[in-house]
Amino acid sequence: MLAKKIIFFFIVLIIVQSAIAQRPAADSAKPEGKKLDILRAGRLNFLKIDSLHDYTSLAGEGESQPRVKQEKTIFSADSMIINQVDNTLEAFGNIHINDADSVHTYAQYLKYLGREKKAFLKKKVKLTDGNGELTTEELEYDVTLKIGTYLNGGKVKNKKTVLTSKEGYYYGDTKDIFFKRKVVLIDPAYKIVTDTLQYNSSTEIATFTSPTTISDTGRLVIKTREGYYDLKNKRGILYKRSVIDDSTYTFTADDMAIDDSTKLSEFRGNAVYRGKDTAQGFDMIANNIKTDRKKDILLATQKPILLIKQGRDSIFVSADTLYTARLSDLMKTRFVPNIRDSAKTDSLIQKNKPDSSSNKFFEAYYHVKIFSDSLQATGDSLFYSLQDSVFRLFKSPVVWAKENQITGDTIYLYIKNKKPERLYVFENAMAISKVDSSGYFNQVKGRTINALFNDGKISFLKARGNAENVYYGQDDQKKFIGVNKSNADIIEVLFDDSQPTRVTFRSNLDGTSFPMRQVNHEDLKLRSFKWLDAIRPKSKYEILAN
Repeated sequence: MLAKKIIFFFIVLIIVQSAIAQRPAADSAKPEGKKLDILRAGRLNFLKIDSLHDYTSLAGEGESQPRVKQEKTIFSADSMIINQVDNTLEAFGNIHINDADSVHTYAQYLKYLGREKKAFLKKKVKLTDGNGELTTEELEYDVTLKIGTYLNGGKVKNKKTVLTSKEGYYYGDTKDIFFKRKVVLIDPAYKIVTDTLQYNSSTEIATFTSPTTISDTGRLVIKTREGYYDLKNKRGILYKRSVIDDSTYTFTADDMAIDDSTKLSEFRGNAVYRGKDTAQGFDMIANNIKTDRKKDILLATQKPILLIKQGRDSIFVSADTLYTARLSDLMKTRFVPNIRDSAKTDSLIQKNKPDSSSNKFFEAYYHVKIFSDSLQATGDSLFYSLQDSVFRLFKSPVVWAKENQITGDTIYLYIKNKKPERLYVFENAMAISKVDSSGYFNQVKGRTINALFNDGKISFLKARGNAENVYYGQDDQKKFIGVNKSNADIIEVLFDDSQPTRVTFRSNLDGTSFPMRQVNHEDLKLRSFKWLDAIRPKSKYEILAN
């Protein structure tokens, strides 16, 4: 009996193959290679309604599960119906499409158009290319172009990265997936939310073409409108004025290059760094800023500007190059002398955490300019620490406070609450103050100068070492009564409202007083006298326009 059933099955199979081979002329006119060929089936049924509807149904389980082939694509399912006239296939249950062993698709329902080579899948749809896995409830797949499309929500999982969106377009040849509408990418290190995103499952590169928000597991938030990020190598390029918002700072620039593996970044085009510590922090502006987040380093070039915050206001600094890093790291490699109270400074350095806003130093190189309402300065180079709030100016520095100009080889300028507190000049020190609009200048010169300020105005000055002085005396009506030229070991000057009111000479005084009309005032000017008001920064806008 069993032998008769087996013989009957083979007879039916031969008849089916013969019937398929003897189709109407319309079938033979189809393009070569697009015919749906039956490879196997447990059960076969035939139903011919008319010349347009000629059906073959296939069913089976296990080794007898129906399998159909079209060129390099193999279809299998629990049951199938093939229309041999229009070369279409409808399949139900445990569907698997093997597209040349490169793309595998699974579903519970399939409608396949053999001539167009397009598949329409529904219910628990899954597509995988060996790298990523796409799941959705409805998918259209073009076998020829290897393009999959979903329009009602889908998810792609690639290793530890998961992407979801309302719409998606998968390209099998390039491994690219275009996500649209409510796109969310979740990676162990990042979350990306956008409206349009391109992702390559092979390279793991995400490309943004619409407003995008990127956040990490901490408090970092990046907002961009265009760019890409390599999730495999942790590198990215962002364009169109992107913004990085961290717990301690914000960064804005036209273009950004970020490397999270090395923690190195570069910001180009109107780059703006803003510290969030409004009491004691800093901002930086430049056309190019390079950063090292491991070492907390910023290197600014191409018209850089530093804004050092002091209370509600700022001191503006410009130079060819600006550099900042942790003071505690610098002190490991180089001796940094304490020029305020040493015990207090050491205590501050030990107390502050490595990421403290005050654990910072700044260096500026060439063509340095400083501006605040109370003081202005220029120099060749500069060192400044937020620990002690002291500007160290080198190589022909000049400091101005109201109508007073101070020069020397090196100047230490102590700052408190954005205003000058104290000033110390090393070697070739000279202080000049303009006397009203008369064209006369009070002058003090010495090897060193110490000056004290009160509310931003100079109140006391001491010149030491072969000190020289030129002083124009005035009466209560501000009329000149004479001019005195003197020298001594030490000269001390008291000021009232930035104007000298009393001069004291200590040790080895030698001087002469002259009537105003009986002396050549040009001859009275001390050696190396230079009034440098032409190079004085006049406003913060002059610094910003530098």
